[in-house]
Amino acid sequence: MNSKQEFSAQLKEKIAKIERILKRFMPEAGKEYKVLEESMSYSLFAGGKRLRPMLMWETYRLFGGEKEVIFPFMAAIEMIHTYSLIHDDLPAMDNDDYRRGRLTSHKVYGEDLAILAGDGLLNLAFETATSAFSMKEADAKTVGHALQVLANKAGMYGMIGGQVIDVTSCQTDVSRDRLLLIYQMKTAALLEASMMIGAILAGADQEQVESIEQVARDVGIAFQIQDDILDVTGDPETMGKPVYSDEKNKKTTYVAFAGADGAAEEVGRLSNRAVAGLQNFPEQNPYLEQLLLWLICRDR
Repeated sequence: MNSKQEFSAQLKEKIAKIERILKRFMPEAGKEYKVLEESMSYSLFAGGKRLRPMLMWETYRLFGGEKEVIFPFMAAIEMIHTYSLIHDDLPAMDNDDYRRGRLTSHKVYGEDLAILAGDGLLNLAFETATSAFSMKEADAKTVGHALQVLANKAGMYGMIGGQVIDVTSCQTDVSRDRLLLIYQMKTAALLEASMMIGAILAGADQEQVESIEQVARDVGIAFQIQDDILDVTGDPETMGKPVYSDEKNKKTTYVAFAGADGAAEEVGRLSNRAVAGLQNFPEQNPYLEQLLLWLICRDR
């Protein structure tokens, strides 16, 4: 088995474990709320790469973490990510009909239940994360610090703030710096949260947490630029969603500033810097390095 095959096998195994963790923290609703549970589960278990919980887990392992206190946070970050996708797909936002190769939540359940499913997942995320306090091996101060990071990076100073800047910007007059700010907040923030929380729960010091935040920021921006490239060069069948959606929504992307080749060069520069930053830590996690490169250089 070559290294690529070995990585693919590990990836599949780790995704399966994350799926089990998500199911563990997904409650069964009574019949009055069954449709809410169904709509939440429809999007949460729609597949996907499970990048955020995996990055959290592998960063936790990088710093020597090996306890189950990480599991509630892994589930929580994926719930937050999924809620953001449900809301992004709504007619008032990106107005997309397909996500991961199947109909989006509002096309199946209607806009009202899609909004509530997103709200439900956001609230469940914090219910789940706070359950870490009651775990036997948990350190309350460390769990509290991780919760602060989760809330900050998901809120007005992170993902939601980035979304607001995005929707309120004049899409035909967005500067490169403003676009990169949107990418940093809207996309990179949850990746930063994932890796920072993994480091925090494993006992990393403040300098190490700040270093891992920069690695994740580079990865997040490169990830979004790669998404811009795929929107004009990707295969809709491979990606599971239409291409040219940014053009349809009149969104300025990095490709508009640098062209596809220039955008690819920037992805390479950020990727190299992220990997170099990761290699500065005393301990190494080769799988995490492979994972970063795989997600940045993906074709879907």
